Amino acid sequence: MHFTSEQRLDGDVLERQFALGEVPGVLWTPGTVSAPVPLILLGHPGGLGKMHPRLAARALGTVAEGYAAAAIELPGAGDRPRLAAVDQARADLQRAVKAGEPVSDEIVERLVAPLVDQAVPEWQATVDALLALPEIGGPVGIAGGVTAIGVRMAVVEPRIAAAVLFAGSYVPRGTFDEARRVTIPLHVLLQWDDEGNDRQQALDLFDAFGSIEKTLHANMGGHTGVPQFEGEPANRFFARHLK
Repeated sequence: MHFTSEQRLDGDVLERQFALGEVPGVLWTPGTVSAPVPLILLGHPGGLGKMHPRLAARALGTVAEGYAAAAIELPGAGDRPRLAAVDQARADLQRAVKAGEPVSDEIVERLVAPLVDQAVPEWQATVDALLALPEIGGPVGIAGGVTAIGVRMAVVEPRIAAAVLFAGSYVPRGTFDEARRVTIPLHVLLQWDDEGNDRQQALDLFDAFGSIEKTLHANMGGHTGVPQFEGEPANRFFARHLK
């Protein structure tokens, strides 16, 4: 990992751009720390540059609660090399949704599975590098992003202590099998009228999670309409499990 730029944001937050091999990312930390802080991984749908304002806003709130926050670019997104098969699957999904047709399991598998298989090892390498920094000490949480990536991370990465998942993306059938192996505490957000999500699939996935502690917060509204007040219970959730 090497840092490529840094700037100070409001609230004495240090934002640093970094690269880990070919994977770009952003790290937000308190400008002054007296002891290592826990880390929260900020998931997103891809396009780190386009998503930066929203991620930075989330990160400012995260750092204000006493954590470090980090995001990395998804495979095939932003300035990373395109993944032709994934791009074709995304086009097929958008075509089906626009035509009012069901989105087949085959399309979802082609779209999501390659991202999960590549992104999860990249996230794990990022956690390795970030936990080696003196200002970050764990434990680690994950918040948002592609649901299937969050589920896989919860299964394979023992340093993940808790997760806030956004039930706003399609998941392959294999993710249901992985969900049954998830045991960490979960806080799941669901937008009831999400135009790009299968509500029943999201409810079925929540039911499949093997965690003893799992909470579902459902709100009316579309994909981008998550109420701001949902940040408060998410913060309390992480405070219970990361501090």
